[in-house]
Amino acid sequence: MHRFFVEPSQIEGNYIHITGKDVNHIKNVLRMKQGEEILISDGDKQEYTCYIEQLEAEEVLAHVIYVEEAGFELSSKIYLFQGLPKSDKMELIIQKAVELGVWEVIPVATSRAVVKLDEKKAAKKVARWQQIAESAAKQSKRMRIPKVHPVCSFQEALEYAKQCHVKMIPYELARGMKATRQLIDSIEPGQSIAIFIGPEGGFSEAEVEGAISHDIQPITLGKRILRTETAGLAVLSILMFQLESDES
Repeated sequence: MHRFFVEPSQIEGNYIHITGKDVNHIKNVLRMKQGEEILISDGDKQEYTCYIEQLEAEEVLAHVIYVEEAGFELSSKIYLFQGLPKSDKMELIIQKAVELGVWEVIPVATSRAVVKLDEKKAAKKVARWQQIAESAAKQSKRMRIPKVHPVCSFQEALEYAKQCHVKMIPYELARGMKATRQLIDSIEPGQSIAIFIGPEGGFSEAEVEGAISHDIQPITLGKRILRTETAGLAVLSILMFQLESDES
């Protein structure tokens, strides 16, 4: 069943007004008809099972069949601070990170990043990345669309991460899988988590030192060196398993 997202203001009693680009998608891409069922999320906890009652030029009117509080979101908000990778790797990272439950993705311009984006190019990239996040959220039954932030500097990323309860940075020189396991095991439901992932060239020593000075703990992901598009997803997979195991 196809999923769509609306603002709470679009919900009126037993009816939901779908507007914007989703109207064209429903009518001309999916070619849906009156009576077909869809899922709608209000961006929080409510999931609405509906059928299409009317198809207008600029609006699709959905009739609510029933509402339930779906538990598809992780108990902790995970913030992925991703160093800008080469090529279109960021698209893959965002898509899979959303599937794995990330709350927000913050692209970070680091000293060793090969990619250098001017303001105009960066804005276009972020718009494209946000579209990918939306598509991935629909596909994976997320209750909300994770936000993809504008590209920021490493220092700005450190400042933004201050809000998080647990902060970690995979680092190839970090030692001690036991310490990494203890950190992950110590995470309590509801605590927010920041993950810092470097670009292809990794973080510089100065950046790692800066992270540590901001209480971001270096962790190891094992004996092998992981690509930038693998490292963040590995951490997210571990955290997803840990958080959902705690719920069962």
